[in-house]
Amino acid sequence: MQASSAAYGRGRAKDGPLAGLLVADFSRVLAGPLATMTLADLGADVIKVERPGAGDDTRHWGPPWTPRTSSYFESVNRSKRSVTLDLKDPTERALAVELARRADVLVENHRTGALDALGLGFADLSAANPGLVYCSITGFGSAQGAGMPGYDFLVQAVGGLMSITGALDGEPTKAGVALVDVLTGKDAVIGVLAALADRARTGRGQHVEVNLLSSLLGALANQGSAYLATGVSPGRLGNQHPSIAPYETLRCRDGLIAVACGNDGQFTRLAAAIGTPWLPVDPRFATNPARVTHRTQLVTALEGALAAEEASHWVTVLTQAGVPAGQVGHIGSGLELARSLGLEPTIAVGGNSPDQIRHPISYSSSTIRKPSPPPALGEHDSEIRAWLRSTPTGCGHSTEEDRPPLA
Repeated sequence: MQASSAAYGRGRAKDGPLAGLLVADFSRVLAGPLATMTLADLGADVIKVERPGAGDDTRHWGPPWTPRTSSYFESVNRSKRSVTLDLKDPTERALAVELARRADVLVENHRTGALDALGLGFADLSAANPGLVYCSITGFGSAQGAGMPGYDFLVQAVGGLMSITGALDGEPTKAGVALVDVLTGKDAVIGVLAALADRARTGRGQHVEVNLLSSLLGALANQGSAYLATGVSPGRLGNQHPSIAPYETLRCRDGLIAVACGNDGQFTRLAAAIGTPWLPVDPRFATNPARVTHRTQLVTALEGALAAEEASHWVTVLTQAGVPAGQVGHIGSGLELARSLGLEPTIAVGGNSPDQIRHPISYSSSTIRKPSPPPALGEHDSEIRAWLRSTPTGCGHSTEEDRPPLA
């Protein structure tokens, strides 16, 4: 058996830091596909295994639609190849096993035990491929929570995120994106990369497990810590911060601005900029703890001054004064801001697919592989099936030279 780390780092630097790695993607919907797309952005060769005739559930989640499929599917599946395999069919399942035997990484989010029953679990695959990094994504773990369905909205509800999101006098509210899935996908990437680094030292892969509930709890940060310190669950504060003031939205003549004063110096500059220099002298507002205690009176005073001008005026004034402030916008204005700052937030993926949000990390020497369009269902069936039926050059991981060339 060749050393498990042999494939790690193979490939040309210009193709990304993970060039040469083969990822078998048995995941669908959001968390898993986001993780594997991130690995693809970094240069890995990702082969997405889909159900014949149907494919990933998100291919059918629309509107909006693109010329190929749904924009939901396309958002997390660029730079991959799609092969359709019926895992219930013994012949097709054998091809899936062969793909896993040749892979460096496998990512799956099937019901706990489902792949084990098909000979595609970690125990069976690692016996044939000791270097395999096998990443399982579940909703509530693989023990007592194994039978619980893992949906982002459900986890936001039961995990406490909704309890701290929304207006003080309103009902618990979910985040405006499937945030728990996104967090879990990023945790999956961290786990896979850590396991690959360990494999480079030991020559052996391992089973990496992430779940939606743990990823959410790990992301509660100060709010989770506040509960552990006091035994009291934080409540909803709308756009206010439980420990800092003013750190919230404030109403101007024509709309809202977000103001984030993280220290007394910033608050002093804020007060001077809007024509209320006496506020920091008032004992109710002189320190951050005092401002939090007297937040209602503080907001009344600030909004009274801000009502004199439009939001755009105050953003300019406050920014020039060194106060973190911005006008409450929308996704389009967020992208325009990023473009104006030279952050290049979008990329063209080619074909007839619309532009996409780019890989969010920049590197001083590594490069990100040029993206390819999200694949059509079974687009690469013939080449991948022929490759899997061929005799590999060695046992264990495939080599880059073995595989069909990337488009």
